[in-house]
Amino acid sequence: MRSLTKILTVFMALAATATVTQAQQKLTLEECRQMAIENNKDISQARTKVQMAGYDRRIAFSNYLPNISANGAYLHNTENLNLISEEMGLKLSNLGTGVQSNISQTMQQLMVAIQSNPQAAMEYMNSPMWQTVLGALSKADVSAALNSLGAEMQKSFEVDIENVFIAGVSLQQPVFMGGKIIAANKIARLAEELAKAQYDTKYQETIVEVDQAYWQTVSVAAKKRLAESYADLLHNMENDVRVAIAEGVATESDALNIRVKANEADMLLTKAQGGLKLSKMLLCKLTGLDLNAEIVLADENLDKIPVPQIGAEKPIEQIWADRSEIKSLDLAGQIYDGKVAMARADMLPKVALSANYLMSNPNPYNGFQKEWGGMFNAGVVVNVPLFHGFNALNKTRKAKAEATLYHTQYENAKNLVNLQVSQLRVQQGEALEKVIMAENNLKHAEENLRVATVGFENGVINTTTAMGAQTAWLKAHSEYIDAGIELQMTRANLNKAEGNLKSDIDE
Repeated sequence: MRSLTKILTVFMALAATATVTQAQQKLTLEECRQMAIENNKDISQARTKVQMAGYDRRIAFSNYLPNISANGAYLHNTENLNLISEEMGLKLSNLGTGVQSNISQTMQQLMVAIQSNPQAAMEYMNSPMWQTVLGALSKADVSAALNSLGAEMQKSFEVDIENVFIAGVSLQQPVFMGGKIIAANKIARLAEELAKAQYDTKYQETIVEVDQAYWQTVSVAAKKRLAESYADLLHNMENDVRVAIAEGVATESDALNIRVKANEADMLLTKAQGGLKLSKMLLCKLTGLDLNAEIVLADENLDKIPVPQIGAEKPIEQIWADRSEIKSLDLAGQIYDGKVAMARADMLPKVALSANYLMSNPNPYNGFQKEWGGMFNAGVVVNVPLFHGFNALNKTRKAKAEATLYHTQYENAKNLVNLQVSQLRVQQGEALEKVIMAENNLKHAEENLRVATVGFENGVINTTTAMGAQTAWLKAHSEYIDAGIELQMTRANLNKAEGNLKSDIDE
């Protein structure tokens, strides 16, 4: 029965261990970086700005292309258009009446003249032809026909515009805009590169932040293991002292001193456990994991902190070319140089080609008939600015001042980068020396602890000396961990300072 109980107990323990191991997520430094990049909101916004800048570049390029548009309109008018006055229209409508009246008056005057001249009267009386002609003229009535003709003429001068339809297609092709289109395209291209450089800056800041959180967690985990080993040493020594007291070779004072040290070691272990939890919570936040997620780092349980590979020094000119901040200032200066060209373009002439096809109903090309009629026209439009209160001139001067400002900041930033890289290289060299010295000190402290432990167990070394050796070992081990982590963090900062952290924005 006892054997069965032991087997069940072992099986349950193994199952519990497997469950915990399965629940934990093991992460490498590269995986932490990738997860942080995918979940960082600032990087996501920077990537969106790069896409927006790409659209702006395409928009600027479209200014080279012709602008083709179609337009249409409908107008309803309450009055028609008259090409002559109402008085003239009335005269045309009564054209026949007026002509008939003039004919009658002329006939009366002619008859009076004939009757007043006896010779003419005799000829008229003796001439049947004259009697026939004058009789026909006196009886002729042309008023109706001429009135109808006049009414038609008056109506032809009235344009029916009650319902008007207009349609057209126009084309405008810029030929010379003072260099503004070329400058705008250059600025848009530089703005896209600037957005990419700003993305690189966010990318590098995130990488360095994750690296520091990762190695800080590794440091706290190593110190937690160190605190556990230190506490085990003191508790084992406490048990040995109790045995020594029972045998009369140690005193209660020795036991009390060890108990105080053991309590301090337990407190140190408690702090290390809490610090490790907080460090992992920070790393989970940066990588987008749940704050209480169970994670284990690939370097968390290493006995030695890995030393980063240190290559040849990078030329400062190459560093300037790779640093996103320097690149951003350089691009900003070039953008403002482009703005100078755009401001100057406002003072230069502008030339464009124009072509149109216009249609309307009524048709103005055929007596305003109720039909569609159209025409094509083409021409050149030239605009020459003469004077506008020196507005364009002042804009040009302002753009030049802004460009000078960014060029000055660019040169100042290059000097600061040079200083930063030099300082970090010195710090890296110091950190590497610290690692070497701390490793040597740790070897001596471990040998000293081994000798002191053997001597204490054999009763030739007192508790004070043994605890001193343990304290020295604890300090040497802690300094070794700090030196290794300092080297890793310094290397991460130097990678950023030298522009070695390349983003995937162009992929």
